Amino acid sequence: MTPRHERERGPGHRHHGNPEDLDAFVARMEDPARAEWQRPDEVIRALGLGARDVVGEVGPGPGFFTLRLARVVRHVYSVEAEPRILSVLRDRLAAAGVRNVTPVLGMDGAPLLAGESIDLALVVNTFHHFPDGAAYLRALASALRPGGRIANIDFHKRELPVGPSLEHMVAREDFLSTAEKAGLELVDEKSFLPYQYFLVLHPKAPRGP
Repeated sequence: MTPRHERERGPGHRHHGNPEDLDAFVARMEDPARAEWQRPDEVIRALGLGARDVVGEVGPGPGFFTLRLARVVRHVYSVEAEPRILSVLRDRLAAAGVRNVTPVLGMDGAPLLAGESIDLALVVNTFHHFPDGAAYLRALASALRPGGRIANIDFHKRELPVGPSLEHMVAREDFLSTAEKAGLELVDEKSFLPYQYFLVLHPKAPRGP
């Protein structure tokens, strides 16, 4: 059984839920067993991304999705609020010779992405870190180009063999309630991930007069 990863703010953890033992954290995030249940290649295919797309990735960690995205899309902005993790990501990108990823040092409450700069915002296992989820989603929505989408993947709120502790999980229904407050609506949902919900949203169309 794959051990739990990213235990949040327990002993030996710093702000943002990242552990003091950075090497151990990176090893868990990049554990080959993670691909068995996270299914990153299948996720990217399901999003229908193409060579002209620009993605804003929130919470990339050491780059589990980042390197895969970079092979598919035109550009990736990888937003990370923990400077130590962002440094690891930069080193991995340099070692891989990847030139179409821009690491961005974001904030807990804001991704710091330019307005209308991305076609997709991808948030994986990260939403529970935001102090104000609705405000963060509104900020992501403002970074979307016309027709852009926000994809959120996170753990179902129940006892699972992977993922954070139960108190740090965000139930699907609670996320959708927050998304509605942020002016978003659900447009697609994928069900192939064994432990997670996979929701795709876009801003609601403004009401007519």
